[in-house]
Amino acid sequence: MLAHEKPFWREKVFGFISAAAILYAVLTLTAMLFYPGGTLSDPTTHGYSFFKNFFSDLGVLHTTSGAANYVSAALFFPAMTLAGFALILFSLAFPQFFTNRRKGYIRSAVGSISGTMAGICFVGVALTPADVLLNAHLQFSIWAFRLFLVAVLFWGVAVFRHGQFPKLYGWIYLGFAALLLGYVFLMRLGPSPKDTVLGTMIQATGQKIISYASLACVLIQAQGAKALNKSDSSHK
Repeated sequence: MLAHEKPFWREKVFGFISAAAILYAVLTLTAMLFYPGGTLSDPTTHGYSFFKNFFSDLGVLHTTSGAANYVSAALFFPAMTLAGFALILFSLAFPQFFTNRRKGYIRSAVGSISGTMAGICFVGVALTPADVLLNAHLQFSIWAFRLFLVAVLFWGVAVFRHGQFPKLYGWIYLGFAALLLGYVFLMRLGPSPKDTVLGTMIQATGQKIISYASLACVLIQAQGAKALNKSDSSHK
């Protein structure tokens, strides 16, 4: 029995991915409630500011105010690790829909290689607190989104070329790819969060949008893949 024909890869993997995506949202939102305070531009703030604090702030051991941040960090670590592993699992499972089409399989496989590497980078983000290993943390974050963009573009083209996969999921991929591309340019060319409060707000808000858009995209695609698997199974 081929790996993609085993029950886990056909029936359970996409359910696990969906659960991981939802748990990521729950854990990060809960971590925000326990964040003691402090932003890049103002260490004296109290609590988590949705528009001025970065996601990375949730994973630091000590905030800019010097306060311990162990509870939020303890929630942020499994959240990012789950997100990374969910993306890796999705990358390994998705090419099963293209095994009968050589070009489609190659496109999906290239996307999945990039997606797996992006997932590893997201785990790297979790393992490198920004207040301890800032350079490594930033590099993992930058490459996670760049590699994810490559993956989404190849997956989107593969879906459009697929005979049975609903085109709606291809449009979702391409719409999300546009958001990712915009965020990659924002990180590269946008205002520095170190220079002004406005720069901090733009970068922090952009990060929130792309992070939860990533969550939504993976969740929708996992549900779509799960439904297609059930449809295929019912016709056998």
